[in-house]
Amino acid sequence: MKALTFWRRAALIAVAGALLGLAGCHTVAGFGQDMDDAGHAIKKAAE
Repeated sequence: MKALTFWRRAALIAVAGALLGLAGCHTVAGFGQDMDDAGHAIKKAAE
């Protein structure tokens, strides 16, 4: 039962985070640009 509660909370947090992220971009193109920038930052950090 506790595992189910954990997964429900985890799913709620994930959905809330995704919605906040999309709301911050205002457009699908903006979201794509944000993801591109994040990818470049991860690649740079890995080097």
